Amino acid sequence: MKIGIPSETRPGETRAAMIPEAAAKLLELGAEVTIEQGLGHASGLPDEVFSQVGVSLESDRQKLISQSNLLLHLHPPEQEDITHMQPGCIHISFLNPFEKSSQISTLAKQHVDAISMEMIPRITRAQRMDALTSQANLAGYVAVQIAANHTTKVFPMMMTAAGTIQPCRVLVIGAGVAGLQAIATAKRLGAQVTAYDTRPIVREQVESLGARFAQIDVGETGQTEQGYAKALSEEQLAKQCEAMRRYYRNTDIVITTAQVFGKPAPRIVTRDMVEAMSPGTVVVDLAAETGGNVEGVKLDEIVEIKGVKLIGYSKLPGRVPFHASQMYASNLVHLITEFWDRESKTWKWDLEDEIIKACLVTYRGRVVHPQIQLIHATD
Repeated sequence: MKIGIPSETRPGETRAAMIPEAAAKLLELGAEVTIEQGLGHASGLPDEVFSQVGVSLESDRQKLISQSNLLLHLHPPEQEDITHMQPGCIHISFLNPFEKSSQISTLAKQHVDAISMEMIPRITRAQRMDALTSQANLAGYVAVQIAANHTTKVFPMMMTAAGTIQPCRVLVIGAGVAGLQAIATAKRLGAQVTAYDTRPIVREQVESLGARFAQIDVGETGQTEQGYAKALSEEQLAKQCEAMRRYYRNTDIVITTAQVFGKPAPRIVTRDMVEAMSPGTVVVDLAAETGGNVEGVKLDEIVEIKGVKLIGYSKLPGRVPFHASQMYASNLVHLITEFWDRESKTWKWDLEDEIIKACLVTYRGRVVHPQIQLIHATD
C-alpha cells in the first residue's frame, strides 16, 4: 500500500502529519511511504531526516496525491486536491465535517473513503489515536505561555528584600484536556489557580492539580458519552455569567476553553464582564476558532478593551510544531496499525468496529456517518 503525506497548505500552519520516527513504523508494516518535499520544514524536520529512514520524496503534489492509496493530512483537503485522489483512496485528517460540507460531498463523489480524526471515539481502546486530545493538551500549555508573555506580572510568589510579590491569579474556564493542562502549567509556574467547569465530575481532577474549583449551581449539567460538556440552556448561561463576575474582578489571567463538539463555542464572558476586569488582565480564548467564549475577541488578533487584552490566536498547537507533529503522527500510526492486515500489507476495513463506525464519514461513494448524513439531507 502506498501512503502519501502532502504538505499542509493552510496559511500559518507549521505542523506536519508525519515525522521520521512515525514513518519508520509504517515502513515496518510493509507500506511504501512518500512525503511531499518540504513537509516538515516548519516543524524543524528537513527532508534529509525522512530520507534517512527510507521515506521517498516527491516534489509534484498532484502526482503524490494521485498515486497514493492512503493519504494522511492535518486539515481538510482542498477541493482541487480531492479531484486528484483515486477512487477507493483512503483519506485521514481533521475533516471538520460539520463545516466542510462541500468537501465531504466531493470526497463522496470521488469515491474517497474519508476518516475524520476529530470523531475518533473517546474510549479506552482508542486513546492512542485520539488526536483531539493530543493537540488540546498542547493548546492548554501554549495558552499559559502566551498569557505569561503578555501579562505585566510574574507567576510565582517571591519573597524579596524589597517586599513580597503575590502570585499571579489565573482563572481557567473549562476543565477538559486543554483546561487541565492549562491548570497544570500555570501551577508549575507558581500561579494561584481557580478553575470552573459545568461538569461537577471534574472537580476531583482540578483539585488534584492543586487548583481551587469554583462551585456554581446552574442546575442540572453533565457530559456527553464522548466526555464533552453538554450545552447549557440560555437560563443556565445567564446564571453562570452572573456568578462568574466576582471571579473576573479578582483575576490577572483568564483562559477560556469551553467548546461544544460540532457547535459554535458558548459565549460565557460578555462585554460588560470584560469591562469590569482590572486593567492589565489578560484573556486567552482557546475557542476563538469556533466563535469564541469571549465577546469582543477577534480571531488571530489582540484586542484591548479598557486595558484588558483579549487574545484569540488560532492553531495554538502549531506554536510548538515539533511536538505537535510528533503527537499527531503517533495518533495516525496507532490508527493505521489497528486496522492493518500484516499478511496483505494493506488497510483492512471492519465496518462493524466501534472506532470505524464513529469516525468513518464517506465510504464507497456515500456519506455514511449518521450525524453528517443529517447535514447533507438539509443542504
